[in-house]
Amino acid sequence: MSPTLDANLAVALDALLTEQSVTRAAARLRTSPAAMSRTLARLRRVLQDPLLVRAGQAMVPTPRAEALREEAAAVVRALTTLLTPSGGIDLAALRRTFTVQASDLVGTALAPGLLGLARLRAPGVSLRVLAEEWEAGPALREGRTDLEIGAIDHVDPETQVEELVTLRMAAGVRAGHPLAEGILTPERLAAAEHVAVSRRGRFTGPLDVALAERGLSRRVTVVLPGHLAAMALAAVGEVVCLVPTALPGEPPSPLSDAAHAMGLRLLDIPLPLPPLTIGMAWHPRHTADGAHRWLRGAVRQVLRPAREV
Repeated sequence: MSPTLDANLAVALDALLTEQSVTRAAARLRTSPAAMSRTLARLRRVLQDPLLVRAGQAMVPTPRAEALREEAAAVVRALTTLLTPSGGIDLAALRRTFTVQASDLVGTALAPGLLGLARLRAPGVSLRVLAEEWEAGPALREGRTDLEIGAIDHVDPETQVEELVTLRMAAGVRAGHPLAEGILTPERLAAAEHVAVSRRGRFTGPLDVALAERGLSRRVTVVLPGHLAAMALAAVGEVVCLVPTALPGEPPSPLSDAAHAMGLRLLDIPLPLPPLTIGMAWHPRHTADGAHRWLRGAVRQVLRPAREV
C-alpha cells in the first residue's frame, strides 16, 4: 500500500471494500455518504485506481481493489489491536514473569496464593521475588521490579501506592516458653530475651519506644535480616520474636502462616504499638497494563482475605 495512505484512509478503504457501497461504508464508520464519497475520491487519487465501479445498481471492486482487500483488513486489525486499551487481555494465553520486591515473610505469604490463582486463570505466569532494597524507588522506576510489597515508606513522587491491609504485632514464642504461661505483662515481656529483625542491623524499634515510656527496656541478643530466620530461632530457643498478625475481628492474615507452621504461639502484646500497614507500590507506566492489573488484583486477593459470611 502507498506510504501516503494514512490510518484514517486505511480504515475507510477497508469499509468500502467490505461493504462495496458508499452508503453502507458511511453507516459503518458513522459518517455521511457525502463525506464517504469524498474519501473514496481521495483514495482513487492516492491509489490511482477507481477501486469501486458501477455495475447496474451495485458497485463492484476492481482487480486492484480485490488485491488490496486482505491487506487493508490486516492493517485495520493491527490498528485496532494497537489502539485497544490493554485492560482486556487473554489471561490463559499470557506468558509473563512478574518481579516482586518484598521481605522474606511477605514473599512466603504471597507466593502460594498468587501461584494458585495463576494456575487457575493465568497458567503462563511466573513469579520472581527479590529481597527488599533499602531504597526501592529506583527499582520500580527503572523497570527492574513490577511491584514492591510491604511497608511502603520510601517511594518517588510519581509512584502509585495502594494500602492493602493493616496488621498488629504479636509476640511469637515456642510452645512451652515461660511467656506462654500466665498473663503477659510489659515487665515479663521486657525481661525476656529478644531477637530483632532489621535489614540495617538495628537493635531497637517501636517496641523499645513503648517499653521506655514505662521505664522498661528489653535485651536484644541477636539481630537478623529477615522475619523467617527470627521465627525459626524463636521456634527452637528462648528468644521472643515479633510476628505480624490480623487486627481483632479481622480475617486471619497469611503473614502469620509461617509462624503457625513453625509451631509458634502468638501472644498479644500489652503495649500500644503502632499498626503495621502493608501496601503495594508500582510505577505509573504499569497502571493501565492489563497483565499488571491482574497481578495487582491477585495480590489484593491473597493479602486481603475476605471475611467469612
